[in-house]
Amino acid sequence: MTTFEVDGKTLTAKPDENLLQACLGAGLDLPYFCWHPALDSVGACRQCAVKQYDGPEDQTGRMVMACMTPVPEGARFSIADPEVVAFRASVIEWLMVNHPHDCPVCEEGGECHLQDMTVMTGHTYRRYRFTKRTHRNQDLGPFIKHEMNRCIACYRCSRFYRDYAGGRDFDVFAAHDHVYFGRHADGTLENEFSGNLIEICPTGVFTDKTFSAHYVRKWDMRGAPSICAHCGLGCNTIANARADRLRRIVNRYNGAVNTYFLCDRGRFGYGFVNAPDRLRAPLRRGDDGNQATIDRDDAIARLAALLRAGDAVIGIGSPRASLES
Repeated sequence: MTTFEVDGKTLTAKPDENLLQACLGAGLDLPYFCWHPALDSVGACRQCAVKQYDGPEDQTGRMVMACMTPVPEGARFSIADPEVVAFRASVIEWLMVNHPHDCPVCEEGGECHLQDMTVMTGHTYRRYRFTKRTHRNQDLGPFIKHEMNRCIACYRCSRFYRDYAGGRDFDVFAAHDHVYFGRHADGTLENEFSGNLIEICPTGVFTDKTFSAHYVRKWDMRGAPSICAHCGLGCNTIANARADRLRRIVNRYNGAVNTYFLCDRGRFGYGFVNAPDRLRAPLRRGDDGNQATIDRDDAIARLAALLRAGDAVIGIGSPRASLES
């Protein structure tokens, strides 16, 4: 472990951690956008600026980006220095120049990283009064809605899609104020992990169309830990429901299984849960050939008896079968 100091407080960092990770792990409030634990640090958003001092005699320091800064033994940093506080506030203000104030209708509301960081930096008032930059949205298929005007150019989406998931039909185009994240033309995203764009984006550029079909605010849902049933891998999920209806599936971190991500089948393939013709009670076929509902305990007892008998049991397995199968 490495020992370092932030604003007079002694902290420790693991050897493989950058300064941002160490500060967040210690419970310090330091805003960021482009950094993600599954992606490399790029320092694109400039939001995690801190002051680094070269030694005990250095009273001026120099501004560095925490996500790009290693933590040497005995290093001294400041998050509360007035210069870096003002710099972080100015970064948020520039990001909000073109960002639409559509939080009341944005589906990311309540889970928006930009909302959280705006509050953290104290930005409350927009001074810009001129025409905003606008973009055309793309049709990305049946699962993901595209709202490019909300983009803050953190590059998380393109880095995940190309570098982590290995996709080749999504990229970043143009430059400067016209930078654009999407496909070269409208069309369904081809990568089977494309749905993670919804969670990895810190704003509402990518939202879940299946969730939009029965949308409720995030704080009105109840979540419970679950396991994806679509294959034998057992990815960890959180199932969100409201009014006896499953509304969406999101990732639940498990470093030994799925880490931060889900495949599209696991994320979007939950519609059968709400199907009106789904079996919700045990059935038994009678002597007349008709099926009738039976008690759950009775069904379990009958199934156990059949398994113990062993003469009429057959099983078919497949790596493509669901976890429940």
